[in-house]
Amino acid sequence: MEYNFRDIEKKWQQKWVENKTYKVVEDKNKQKFYVLNMFPYPSGAGLHVGHPLGYIASDIYARYKRLKGFNVLNPMGYDAYGLPAEQYAIQTGQHPEVTTKKNIARYREQLDKIGFSFDWDREVRTCDPHYYHWTQWAFEHMFNSYYDNRLQKAQPISELIRHFEEEGTLDLDVAQGEELMFSARDWMSMDELEQQEKLMNYRIAYLGETMVNWCPGLGTVLANDEVVNGVSERGGYPVVQKLMKQWCLRVSAYAQRLLDGLETINWSDSIKETQKNWIGRSEGTEVVFKSVTPDANGEKEGHFTIFTTRADTMFGVSFMVLAPESELVPELTSAAQKAEVDEYLEYVKKRTELERMSDRKVTGVFSGSYAINPFTGERIPIWISEYVLAGYGTGAIMAVPAHDSRDYAFAKHFNLPIIPLIEGADVSEESFDAKEGIVTNSPAAGKESLDGFSLNGLTIKEAIAATKKFVTEKGIGRVKVNYRLRDAIFSRQRYWGEPFPVYYKNGMPYMVPEECLPLELPEIDKYEPTETGEPPLGRAKIWAWNEAERKVVDKSLVDDKNVFPLELNTMPGFAGSSAYYLRYMDPHNDEALVGKEADEYWQNVDLYVGGTEHATGHLIYSRFWNKFLFDINCSCKDEPFEKLINQGMIQGRSNFVYRVNSDDHSKAPVFVSLGLKDQYETTPIHVDVNIVHADMLDIEAFKAWRPEYKDAEFILEDGAYKCGWAVEKMSKSMFNVVNPDDIVELYGADTLRLYEMFLGPVEASKPWDTNGIDGCFRFLKKFWKLYQQENLDDAEPSKDSLKSIHKLIKKVTGDIEQFSYNTAISAFMICVNELGQQKCTNRELLKKMIILIAPFAPHMAEELWEQMGGQGSVCDAEWPAWEESYLVENEVQLTVSFNGKTRFQMTFPADATKEDIEKAALADERSQHYIDGKTIVKIIVVPKKIINIVCK
Repeated sequence: MEYNFRDIEKKWQQKWVENKTYKVVEDKNKQKFYVLNMFPYPSGAGLHVGHPLGYIASDIYARYKRLKGFNVLNPMGYDAYGLPAEQYAIQTGQHPEVTTKKNIARYREQLDKIGFSFDWDREVRTCDPHYYHWTQWAFEHMFNSYYDNRLQKAQPISELIRHFEEEGTLDLDVAQGEELMFSARDWMSMDELEQQEKLMNYRIAYLGETMVNWCPGLGTVLANDEVVNGVSERGGYPVVQKLMKQWCLRVSAYAQRLLDGLETINWSDSIKETQKNWIGRSEGTEVVFKSVTPDANGEKEGHFTIFTTRADTMFGVSFMVLAPESELVPELTSAAQKAEVDEYLEYVKKRTELERMSDRKVTGVFSGSYAINPFTGERIPIWISEYVLAGYGTGAIMAVPAHDSRDYAFAKHFNLPIIPLIEGADVSEESFDAKEGIVTNSPAAGKESLDGFSLNGLTIKEAIAATKKFVTEKGIGRVKVNYRLRDAIFSRQRYWGEPFPVYYKNGMPYMVPEECLPLELPEIDKYEPTETGEPPLGRAKIWAWNEAERKVVDKSLVDDKNVFPLELNTMPGFAGSSAYYLRYMDPHNDEALVGKEADEYWQNVDLYVGGTEHATGHLIYSRFWNKFLFDINCSCKDEPFEKLINQGMIQGRSNFVYRVNSDDHSKAPVFVSLGLKDQYETTPIHVDVNIVHADMLDIEAFKAWRPEYKDAEFILEDGAYKCGWAVEKMSKSMFNVVNPDDIVELYGADTLRLYEMFLGPVEASKPWDTNGIDGCFRFLKKFWKLYQQENLDDAEPSKDSLKSIHKLIKKVTGDIEQFSYNTAISAFMICVNELGQQKCTNRELLKKMIILIAPFAPHMAEELWEQMGGQGSVCDAEWPAWEESYLVENEVQLTVSFNGKTRFQMTFPADATKEDIEKAALADERSQHYIDGKTIVKIIVVPKKIINIVCK
């Protein structure tokens, strides 16, 4: 019987659907295991062979765990909101929902062809109102919560209001935007609007003014990586820095918990390190500086705070620097310097934060004000420069150019003093950044300091400790922990996203009642910003909230008494992907994001598979979101993902043709084959890999593909045109995209699954080469053939066959546990060869091998299981165990060397002694050639490996 993969795969894919083979329900008699892939954005291009890599890897593990007796949850869905669908809508007028549904149907068709064990009854789509109901619900709970630093958890905002009513801000330790001070009497005297404004300083979801990359041409805020050289990556429109009121999430409140949680989860060290750096914990000191600004009446005094991890360097401060966005800039800019400062601020507006961090160009402007060094009483100038960012610390720094490279560059450029503070430090050419040494010039000889305080002669570590103690005792500062992690901007000026369940009364936001959710995305006629610059939702007619009737009404009815305007921004892409893993547990629950019973059964994701590019985005936001849900008793686990595997990238194998350079464009173009191209000056041109076979170009197909070359001449070698090749990113522009549908059609889904895993370790990047897939296809045909023998029986298997199968069971089990699928496939190939040589016909042994290969090649496994009389689906079989007794080696093969040079192999009984091995080796006739006429100096025996006979 031939291996007809097309019929086999169609048959079993249909049976899996009919029998609901992969449907899963909670079963308290079984241990759970939750496997999850990062769900895809359904783009119009569909899947290429690189996309299923992680899906196949996790599917193998999910099938394996089911065979091991676990109750496995392996769901799939779609991250369906996104910019591409909206851009397509702007260009064509087609509603993004129509495009998205069409793309999802295409993805589903492709995924089904590959044979995944997804429970499609649990599918989620982030654009489905039944799903984003719970995204909106979570947002409302964040709005109605604050973060208590003492309890290290979110608490209801009502608790904070009670504290204000009884004590004001006295003894308050909470996450907040700025440190406010007011009494209970002050609070009670405020009207509702004032109270709501104060509460916004503490809410976990809050409206805040943030500096953003604003693109007027696109009418939206852009992320740093969407801006290149001051213009939008898409369209090339100018981008400026703009202070805008945006919805934000107080992710920074969870910084320490996000850091601590990394110690409890099984993620790679590199991903953990990336997150640690992103969170950026630093212990230091806040120090208060007095400020002096010249004005018409003489001088105006003030004060401001800086954060430093090196307070020991206070004696080396020669200037201060403010971030251009700092609230201190207008306060500390003198009248004489205003014009110059304003000009500089306009320049900085056109620079993204990423450009400011990476560009080493020195720019800045003097504010006109001075700070007073609290340690020395000296006046030091206050500058403004783009190399200081507003989001870290206080947005103001003390500059110590002798010991910081960026401060040093600034001081050199503007001719400011540089005072070394470490004995022997040479700062004539560059800063001395080492953090070890003995302190000097603190204070410098002949200079005075506050209360005679001195650090001279101390080590840096001792000086830091002494300074912290001093500033605390003198009331000029305090010890503080700071984090680089910033609050997340949660607003987008786009249409195709989750609507905010928010309406506005007197300019203050109020939440749509929970029982009225979801607030559904309205219909609009165009998907661009309005003529007045409002986001696309400004075009919606039915987009106002009737508070009394609790429903959405026509916005022409807005009267700010009963009917109020709704929020026009939508949520960002990460909103819908931050808790989707919880919804899979209980996707049809209308009462909760996830029911208590389902949550406590599935708990969290045991294995999460996705790319490293999400390390500082999705993986931070999901962890934050989950910790918040844990705080409000919606999730029973503090961390969402126990183990994380980052699959590598399947790179494209591009092909090139070589066009001979010519200035005479009247002649037909000439292409020269790879082996002859060095004889000419040529230009390589990418060619569609689908018209190249084994690097040989189908010339007629090339002419049809590129009609402009229909009259081209081809210089061949050995009668054929050989293309060049290179490994590059798989992309349409390189013409190296391979569609998995084509591979499935030519070789079958099981071959595709096997080949993607055989290419190399799951976590490594590796090039796709269609030329290499034949090997996996031949192997599956050989595997199939082993089961088509007419004489299969139940007779006692040979010892060799028992050894081959049990060795395979042990190897494959261990390799799957380690995600070393490529070596497991190699083991299958070796075993099939061995069983063929042994003429193995034992049914029971061969059935064990069907179970072993079922996770890798499920369609073939199902068909063979049925042929062999297996009960039900192979998915419900029991994973075989190996027996060590069959793995005992009776013989060992050793390499025989003379003076370190390998000469031949010998086989010995496994229990042979060193003396037995030496005698046998010397007695072997092949040894005589190497020892005749020589003296044997010594014999070295390395057990189970080598015998080295040293002679001279």
